[in-house]
This record gives sequence, structure tokens and C-alpha cells, in this order.
Amino acid sequence: MIAVLQCSAPVPFVQGKNQTPEPQGCRTNSVAWMERKRNKLPQPNEAGIKQKAMANQPVLRFAPSPNGALHLGHALSALVSHDMARAMGARFLLRIEDIDLARCRPEFEAQMLDDLAWLGLRWELPVRRQSEHFDTYSLALEKLDAMGLLYPCFATRKEIAAHAAAGQTDPDGAPLYPGLHKGMAHDEVRRRKDAGEPFALRLDMRKAIAAVKGNKQMPLAFTEFDPESGRARTIPADPARWGDAVIARKEAPASYHLSVVVDDALQGVTHVTRGRDLYGASDIHRLLQVLLELPEPLYHHHRLLTDGRGRKLSKSHKDKSLASLRAGGASVADIRAMAGLD
Repeated sequence: MIAVLQCSAPVPFVQGKNQTPEPQGCRTNSVAWMERKRNKLPQPNEAGIKQKAMANQPVLRFAPSPNGALHLGHALSALVSHDMARAMGARFLLRIEDIDLARCRPEFEAQMLDDLAWLGLRWELPVRRQSEHFDTYSLALEKLDAMGLLYPCFATRKEIAAHAAAGQTDPDGAPLYPGLHKGMAHDEVRRRKDAGEPFALRLDMRKAIAAVKGNKQMPLAFTEFDPESGRARTIPADPARWGDAVIARKEAPASYHLSVVVDDALQGVTHVTRGRDLYGASDIHRLLQVLLELPEPLYHHHRLLTDGRGRKLSKSHKDKSLASLRAGGASVADIRAMAGLD
């Protein structure tokens, strides 16, 4: 039995049926500033009006990136979220996180959608694709920039690694940014940009935390829920351990951190389910939610699948794909058993 733990944020409702591949980008009042700025207020639709009374229905999602084949770990994450949505009577969305145009490919997306449908997942249509919403992320960046929280950084990964303090890393294990180019003169910034040098936009963490304190939103915390018992725990968030995190790059309009909090708010996601490897990301996600005045969802970080050496399954290590398991004769029941769900 999965207990229903409600999020307080209002959720717009557009009823989806048992359809497959293509989720609707629902919008919340808390992010109306994004829409108003470009005169893109959502138009009323018959389905939304009919279901207005169901506005507080929970919303869950699965948000993979089409930069490789799905493996057993993805199956676990997708099935955990989908099973939970069904048990809660919630809406279930699929979001394609294809903001990295250099690595994401249509053939990977097509195979991914086929694998998920084969697993028995059903989601609302149309599917939200990040690559179709770059303007929305730009508006979030403009808001952060207007608050004086962003600055350009031209340092390469090699330069950062060379200058970073030994043993100091962020929650992802990357060298903690040592502050290179922070406070660079405006003329030098303009010269480098005009020369076409690649750069990242970083969040000035000290200023960001000060802004949150100024709004009396400290201490930051997120809510972790247990879907079996329905209990929730308040977990302190410590975004400072990320240092001045990258929020966007010259070639990409938003980082994972920025795009995911904006998308979850626009789609009215109330319950975020994801792997334990993203537990630390909740620190910076809560910070961005407060800065951008976005609603706070509930979080559930599920266990990870590992190989015999304890390494997390990943695309980068070419772990056996769902497509190859299917081709080898595996059934959906087999996949669920291998993922430890049945």
C-alpha cells in the first residue's frame, strides 16, 4: 500500500488517458511571470475546465535524457514513479530532457519511448521536450541575473582542476570551483565574449544564500517522503557545498539544476521520484525554487541498481540496455524481477 502525501502547491489538471508517446506542459500560477513577460499566458481548454475540481490531484513524472540507451536502472526509476502514480491515483508525465543538443539524438528518443511503452508505462500527451522551451529557461536566467546572482566564467575544466583546493569536491565529485574569473572587469568580459570564448554562467552562492536569508527563507530544507508509510521527513539543505554552481553555458540555455526546477513547476509536479545519486541535488534545487518563487514538491529518492563491484549502472559504461534484454527474450516480469520490484 502506498500512502498519499499531498503537496500544498496548487496543480492545474489536464486529463490524460492511457496513451503512449508524445506530456502536456502544465503551468502553475507561481510561474506566471515567465508567461506574462512574453504574452504566453495559457489559454483555457475544455479538458482543463472540466477537471478544475481535480486540481489537487498529485502529479508524478519520469524525465530521461535521450543521450543513450535505457538500461535496467532507468527501468527501476520509471517503474517506481509509474507504480507510485497508479497507487496514488495521480497523473503521470513523461518529460524528455534533451537540453544537451550535442549528445541527444532522435533515434535514442524513439527507442526510449518504445522501451517505456513496452514496460507498460502510460503517460499524458503531448510530451514536454526541453529543447522546445529554451525561451522559458532564458526568462528564469533573466530573473536571476536581475537579482545580481549570475556571473560569467571562462575557466576550462582543466584550469578549474589545476586551481581547486585538494580534496574539495561538490556533491557530484567534481572539483569545487575555486573562484576563477569571479569579479572579472566588465571590459574584459565583453572582450572575451566578443572574441567568441566559451563561458558558463555561475550562481554566486554567497549572494544567493544572502538573498534567501533576506527573504527570511532560511534555513533551507526539503521534504523527503516514504511512499510505503506516508511519513515525511524534513531534510536540511546545504547548497553552499556546491560552490558557485553552473546555471547555464554559452551553448546551452540552462543547466540540469535550473531546467528541472523550472519544468517541475510549469508542469505542476507535486512528487519528484528519482535515484539516490540525485539526493544532493535537492540542496541547490530548493535554493533555486526559493529564488525563483517556485512551488516546493515532495521528494522520494529511491535505491540504485549496481553491478557486482558496487558501481551504479550508467549509459557511459555501456551497461546492458533494455533493448538488448528485450531482444534476448526478457519479459516485463523478468525486468521487474531484475530491478527488485516483484
